[in-house]
Amino acid sequence: MKMKKLMALLLAAVMVLAMLAGCSSDGGNETKAPETDPPAESKTGTEESKAPEGGDKKYEGVELTMWSMWSTGEPQATAIEAAKAAFEEQTGAKITIEFKGRDVNKVLAASLEAQENIDIFEDDYKRIGTVYNKFTYDLTNMAKAANYDEIGYKCFNDQSIAWAGYLNAIAEQPQIGGIFYDKDAFENAGITAEPKTWAEFLDVCQKLKDSGVAPLAQDSAYCDFAFYHSLVRYLGEAKIEELNMNGGWAGTDAEKAAQDIIDLVNKGYFVDGAPDEFPSSENKIGFGEAAMIVCADYVTAEVNGQTGTQVNWGLFNYPTVEGGADNGAAYMGANSLAISSYSKNPQAAFDFIMFIISGEYGQKLADEAHQIPADSRNTAPADLTGTIETLKAAESPMTWCAGISANADLKDTIKSMCVELFEGKYADGAAFCAALDALPVRLLFLVRSRESLRHPALAGRLSGWDKVQVLLDDWSYDLELLARHLGCDPDTPPLAVACDGEGRAVYSISGYRAGSVELLERVAVYLCQGDGR
Repeated sequence: MKMKKLMALLLAAVMVLAMLAGCSSDGGNETKAPETDPPAESKTGTEESKAPEGGDKKYEGVELTMWSMWSTGEPQATAIEAAKAAFEEQTGAKITIEFKGRDVNKVLAASLEAQENIDIFEDDYKRIGTVYNKFTYDLTNMAKAANYDEIGYKCFNDQSIAWAGYLNAIAEQPQIGGIFYDKDAFENAGITAEPKTWAEFLDVCQKLKDSGVAPLAQDSAYCDFAFYHSLVRYLGEAKIEELNMNGGWAGTDAEKAAQDIIDLVNKGYFVDGAPDEFPSSENKIGFGEAAMIVCADYVTAEVNGQTGTQVNWGLFNYPTVEGGADNGAAYMGANSLAISSYSKNPQAAFDFIMFIISGEYGQKLADEAHQIPADSRNTAPADLTGTIETLKAAESPMTWCAGISANADLKDTIKSMCVELFEGKYADGAAFCAALDALPVRLLFLVRSRESLRHPALAGRLSGWDKVQVLLDDWSYDLELLARHLGCDPDTPPLAVACDGEGRAVYSISGYRAGSVELLERVAVYLCQGDGR
């Protein structure tokens, strides 16, 4: 029986309970079970930063270090430097900003864990909420004292709390996505209203094509994002993530989502060269060759700046589809600021964050970086008119491709397949989904120590499984309780547990028994086939 190749299989095996008391775990390569409650390292409060006695200014003698995701010379960096100078003058604080660039996310987790000198850091708000949350300060009380709810965006705050269990990020660069379009091209084609449904959208595309303008631009860099909108409409993000991890795309409405893209290609609705290398295709809107693109709000500044034009931009949400699972979703995201859990001056750090994102310097950041203001009281650039109101009204933001990125091993492959979808390389939606189901299986095998890997039977089986990834875990949770919960004898090692892609135990066994390794392998095959989903 053909395997569903996207099943993420977690197989925890050969844990010798008798070794727990006497053996130490290997350092540096352990994978620990995620915490479900706000971790102990996270601090809460309105803790006042203490300035040395004798200073006249509030934070005289206080030193802060900030790691920025921007690079020196970028408009965001310039605006933040201006805010820093003013804050230092007003408060007496001394702030060191290290502009690390976009690759800061590659070192942040390790640096925070090592408690390097970081008070404030920037990154995508999802990574702050899910990857760094055990190293972040709880901002709830300070935000309340500053009336942050009155100026921030509820959709981002609620999402941060849902991820981390508490407010651990302040939005700095809000983003919104959808279909950005040239209002003048619409007017010239006789289009008087933005399309709401897929049928209306197809009608708009045809009118634009008849007027001599290509309806759609599409750069290869954003093909996954464009297709993700269609997937979300038909399936919703939870179902997309399930399919991404477990397989089973064929026969679902994902086929309709892919077919919609194929139909756009076959009708000639994309501008010549699409999907093109970034930013060649999006620039064709500035040159008057195309009218629409699925992207985030920064596309307006990119096109205007790269082409030297001022497109009369408009924005509408991705059209609804008949019988869709989530016809109201819209992409909303944010690069955000957070405070390390071990900062010695959290109140000063928070005050500096608020100084950056609100009031005069929040407006300066929005103007110079051409972005949606983080302070909803400020004013958006002219071509982003309406974005503040849209964000304030939003309740459940759509992520940037999180559902099809959940399986890290397949993320790049699926992104490439999305480009192929827009290139017209798949006959129909069914063929595209069949190709997704044919992607290789991901197999994770967790053991307590490298010593376990020396067991002849286990080593033999692992050598026969292609692309198996072996991880170490310190099993710091209560193994005796776990064994009893699974109906196994904690005093009879080893304990082996087979789990499905969502981490749920579906089979467990304790003690050495003839044929147990072969049985575990059969369970693994059963799970990969999808029958145990």
